[in-house]
Amino acid sequence: MNDTELKALSKDWPGVASTVKWDEELVFTVSGKTFAVHCLRGPHRGRTSFKVDAERFLELTDQPGIAPAAYMARPFWVSIAEPDRFARAKIAEFVRRSYELVRAGLSKRQQAALAALPPA
Repeated sequence: MNDTELKALSKDWPGVASTVKWDEELVFTVSGKTFAVHCLRGPHRGRTSFKVDAERFLELTDQPGIAPAAYMARPFWVSIAEPDRFARAKIAEFVRRSYELVRAGLSKRQQAALAALPPA
């Protein structure tokens, strides 16, 4: 899944924004909290990192092509190091779940504000 597909996937999700940081990372946020990072250039080009459920972390990192996202300095984040091993639909499912996890961690006030947004 490339950057254009990720933007299209998340464009209608309430509170989502994307910006390029560190000159090579496309960072997706919900209410300012990161839920996915996609590498645009360099040796890790095409790698997508995202948050996963704590109980699925070990299961996912045991799969070929998925590794802990240690550089994120956050628990329960993984990177798809070999995106060609996964169907686009599966990556979309992972990114959507990451969005839901991060959104659930927002304050009640932030969550209520997102719920009040009109559909895009």
